[in-house]
Amino acid sequence: MHPQLETCIQKVDEFMAAYPTISQYDRLSEVEKKTGYPKAYFFTAGAILLTALISAVGGMKLISDLIGFLYPAYMSFKAIESSETVDDTQWLTYWVVFAKFSILESVAGFLVEWIPFYYVIKILFFTWLFHPKFMGAAMVYKQIKPMVLQYLKVVEKEKPQKKEE
Repeated sequence: MHPQLETCIQKVDEFMAAYPTISQYDRLSEVEKKTGYPKAYFFTAGAILLTALISAVGGMKLISDLIGFLYPAYMSFKAIESSETVDDTQWLTYWVVFAKFSILESVAGFLVEWIPFYYVIKILFFTWLFHPKFMGAAMVYKQIKPMVLQYLKVVEKEKPQKKEE
């Protein structure tokens, strides 16, 4: 077997071992024993098949929406359960930027067809927003914060005051 293939199999196996429930590590270990082929092959084939199925059902839009939603939603649930507030701020910021982008995408949807590799760019953008190394959502939020605060001040002024009894 080629050394690079062995390295790749080892990395996939390490990933599967880190997430045994999601990757069905125990079941694939049994399949590996029965067939003699590495469980990484079956896991990779399953991941490719699942991606192809999702792509066939909803196309690249569904794939990009799932990437922009699933991991951040998972991390948001973890942040809610943790006692730290730093992660809460990160994920609240991400969702503000995500919502702003989603609205912009809905309004300017006709542009999607004109931009080559739009969904690949969208996936990279969302990954940059939530990836722990970059935390791009905070940078984007700093840019849109003045616009949002301006409207919040207007809303707060016009909000009906509570009557004292």
